[in-house]
Amino acid sequence: MDISILIIEDEVGISNIERKYLEKEGYLVDQSFNGEDALIKIKENRYDLILLDLMLPGVSGEEIMEYIRTNSETPVIMVTAKVEEEQIVKGLKLGADDYISKPFSPKEMVQRVKTVLRRVEKYNLPKSEWLNIDNGKIQIDFDNHKLLKNGQEVSLTNNEFKIIQTLFSNPQKIFTREEIIEIAFGMHYDAYDRAIDTHIKNIRHKIEDQPKSPKYIKTVYGVGYKAGLGDEI
Repeated sequence: MDISILIIEDEVGISNIERKYLEKEGYLVDQSFNGEDALIKIKENRYDLILLDLMLPGVSGEEIMEYIRTNSETPVIMVTAKVEEEQIVKGLKLGADDYISKPFSPKEMVQRVKTVLRRVEKYNLPKSEWLNIDNGKIQIDFDNHKLLKNGQEVSLTNNEFKIIQTLFSNPQKIFTREEIIEIAFGMHYDAYDRAIDTHIKNIRHKIEDQPKSPKYIKTVYGVGYKAGLGDEI
């Protein structure tokens, strides 16, 4: 299946270099040179990956990142001249999967694109579907970032929903804490393994009838976590 990539970059020369190298690898490439046009294209099209410059005229890259994560799980690689650590951390916390700092090697850019796409493919992350669990007691809407319990929407943080998506993308798999961090937040996300335990505890209090005897997120001692009721999904 053809893989489509959107390049959001206001410097035409850099954008064209990125496009040339990505098309050489067989990807379908679209371009936006400002934030307003980028938002229109994101709303009208479904991309497999987005390369996003943070320094854009008009609508900022941070605003675009927030829109993407509010509406989809499309992988995003930030491409930016901002080298300050706090700016990179902010972008990653907004939901970026990786980053490249300018100036960069086009070959490095292509490799990072392949790595992110391979991670998505490896874990078969759902892109557009509902999951009905436990005879419909739990329903997950991946398109709209919603989880319903007994028909009522549960209030989840962005990080909590990403963890749920990771676990239920492959309900037969046991995920280590390291894998959950990598898949849900990206390989550069600054978090300790035990931070996942805190997120899991909070999720259980929201979706489990008995959080201390969980049905939907199981602990596999010495390994990590897995989705419960996997046979019924």
